[in-house]
Amino acid sequence: MSLGTWARDLTLGARFAVTGGRSGLLRTLLTATGVGFGVALLLLAASFPNMLFQREVREAVRAVDGSEQVTSPRPDSFLHLGRPTVYRDQAVSGLLLQPEGDAPPVPPGAAKFPGTGEMLVSPALGELLDSPEGALLKKRLPYEVVGTIGPAGLIGPAELRYVAHVDFLNADNLDGRGTRYGWSVPEEPMNAFLILLVVVACVVLLLPVLVFVATAVRFGGEQRDRRLAALRLIGADTAMTRRIAAGESLASALLGLLVGLGLFAAARQFAGTFTIWDVNAYPADVVPMTGLAVLVLAVVPVASVVVTLFALRGVVIEPLGVVRTSTPRRRRLWWRLLLLAAGTAFLVPLIGDVQVNQTSIDSVGVAAGTTLVLVGLTTLLPWLVEAGVKRLRGGPVAWQLAVRRLQLSSGTAARAVSGIVVAATGAIALQMLFQAMETQFTQYSGEDTSRAQIALGFDAGNADDARGKIDRVRRTEGVSGVIGVVESHVWRPGPLKQGEEFSPMVALRVGDCASLGEFATLPSCTDGDVFVFLAHGKQGNPDDAFVTKAVRPGAMVALSDPHPHPSAPKGAKGAPAQWRVPADARTVDSRPDPTGMYEYGVLATPKALAGAVLDDPRAQVMVRLDPAVPDAADLVRNTAYAIDPTAWVRTLKDTERDAAFSSVRTGILVGSTLTMLLVAASLLVATLEQLRDRKRLLSSLVAFGTRRSTLSWSVLWQTAVPIVLGLVLAVAGGLGLGVVLLKMGGQQVQDWWGFLPVVGIGLGLIAAVTLLSMPVLWRLMRADGLRTE
Repeated sequence: MSLGTWARDLTLGARFAVTGGRSGLLRTLLTATGVGFGVALLLLAASFPNMLFQREVREAVRAVDGSEQVTSPRPDSFLHLGRPTVYRDQAVSGLLLQPEGDAPPVPPGAAKFPGTGEMLVSPALGELLDSPEGALLKKRLPYEVVGTIGPAGLIGPAELRYVAHVDFLNADNLDGRGTRYGWSVPEEPMNAFLILLVVVACVVLLLPVLVFVATAVRFGGEQRDRRLAALRLIGADTAMTRRIAAGESLASALLGLLVGLGLFAAARQFAGTFTIWDVNAYPADVVPMTGLAVLVLAVVPVASVVVTLFALRGVVIEPLGVVRTSTPRRRRLWWRLLLLAAGTAFLVPLIGDVQVNQTSIDSVGVAAGTTLVLVGLTTLLPWLVEAGVKRLRGGPVAWQLAVRRLQLSSGTAARAVSGIVVAATGAIALQMLFQAMETQFTQYSGEDTSRAQIALGFDAGNADDARGKIDRVRRTEGVSGVIGVVESHVWRPGPLKQGEEFSPMVALRVGDCASLGEFATLPSCTDGDVFVFLAHGKQGNPDDAFVTKAVRPGAMVALSDPHPHPSAPKGAKGAPAQWRVPADARTVDSRPDPTGMYEYGVLATPKALAGAVLDDPRAQVMVRLDPAVPDAADLVRNTAYAIDPTAWVRTLKDTERDAAFSSVRTGILVGSTLTMLLVAASLLVATLEQLRDRKRLLSSLVAFGTRRSTLSWSVLWQTAVPIVLGLVLAVAGGLGLGVVLLKMGGQQVQDWWGFLPVVGIGLGLIAAVTLLSMPVLWRLMRADGLRTE
């Protein structure tokens, strides 16, 4: 058959789609809306790789270039110190700069270099600082805001970031010296487990979209059949009517492409307004990959024609009607099971093939197998719904109406919820993968948040200064307890022994008995006691012999390095002050401190070192927060930065998650959120289309006395029955698929009940769609629905 014939018939069908009266135009718009949702989400998915890449580029562009070692001040050099912080669980990135000449480079995103005591802020941070909610954070950043950081210096429009010009950086507290910005770090290859997770997620998140697009182009099937019968009556043959029907779907799909492009363009403009799972982006970064975008724009119209021709393959269109209006023939099961078997055949040989130390997997095999399994389950749903409702009898009138409708036309209802089956099956399998992989990529940090929640560290001029800083933290509102010690070191005095390059040295910690008891197991303690505590080589610490070389009960120790490096300040040279460890000092075992570390060296109470001058003392503080004070953590951080802007502050956590796993997890959660929104929208559109297609029937039932509440319950049951059967199928398929995927990496199922949240979401969709469709249903039940054109 010539291309001209195809073009003529497709064009004629397209004309029917837009000129077929109000009813036909409404069907076209519904189909275009459904296709548009799918196209928009596919384009967003195609933009996600570029969006994440641009975030990495932006991070690299604004970072200080560390490839060049600058050892001395220059006109264009500057000292820098990264000072990130946390405010009410929101990350705030910060950079402190101190120029060493009159020509420092301007930070990316800034119009000029800020003056001393001034800072530039991101628009989001500026808005927060100007609001009452940012009052606490404003106290922590005591710099004058003189400008805004532009997009070139931010990874996203919602990022909270500041760049400040300070004058207190020196060789002891800086991160480094730089002369320019912009550098890149080689990307590490991804773990094979993460690749498996990414591949499965891509299939699981995108397949429901494709299923919905295929469902949308079949909207209005019954009304279209009547129109095709009329065409047969005026002389069109069967092949021509099918091509005309394909033309109608093609017109709707092309209009859907325009709708999808419009929705994508609108979503793109608001990309920076919304933050999903800590991810937001500039509109310029939301650009679909060219190859994927072309594929989406080409596949959708082609799929509309193919799906329509496939849907009409078993339909006999005659001048006086369509055979589909009679009892449909029984659906065949064998070819649906064949798809499941084919998917299983791809996946089973890969069991045990994914190893932790690998950086590649058979991505094609995993993707093909997962796709075939999910498609097989989708095709199995119509058979399951048909078989499930076939023998249902009796019950209330609403139930009987719903059951009879499903018995006459179960395919339409099954197709409407097929996207939910795919999404739910994939979500269950992904949940099982997540649970198993979290044990691989999430480790216990060793930190004990029951003993302390925040750790801080300060430089100090002397021991009294360090103790004063500890007391300031202790007096902070929201602090219920403090573990505070003054840190320094002691050395073995005297000349170096043969083979030694430096004098043996161990740490010295001075604090009250309660604080010292957090570092070692103390039999008893009073002020004046001294302890030598040993880690016994744990966590890579030196063995006990190393410690006893420097310090032991009754030995004399130096309080500063007796053999300082030639480059050390002059004050560090000469005879060091000494201190004798009491002969009754007890040797005790180290215990993990709240940060999870085994330390070693000397523990001393203040009275034992009264008057001693410590070398380069530091204050180490670990804080217990009062849960009754909501902003206790931020109050402690404010105190820390008020004491010393270069202080380090760290929030303790019981577990820590691999950065690559966290990145993949965030990406999948973003995609899952968008996919579930599409599934909800698709189910609503499909329900509304079915109601519109049965407008005359609904009006007739009301005209004959059927109560509207009965019809409303009937719509609920018509939605609920296929979804419940679909969820049963999804649970069985998801658990089976999840087990196979876990076996690939030699993992075990962590929780067999992980599907319950997915089932809950599915049941919630039933309620939401029913409620949203009620206004349309009640309007369609009016008497004017009996009119015809």
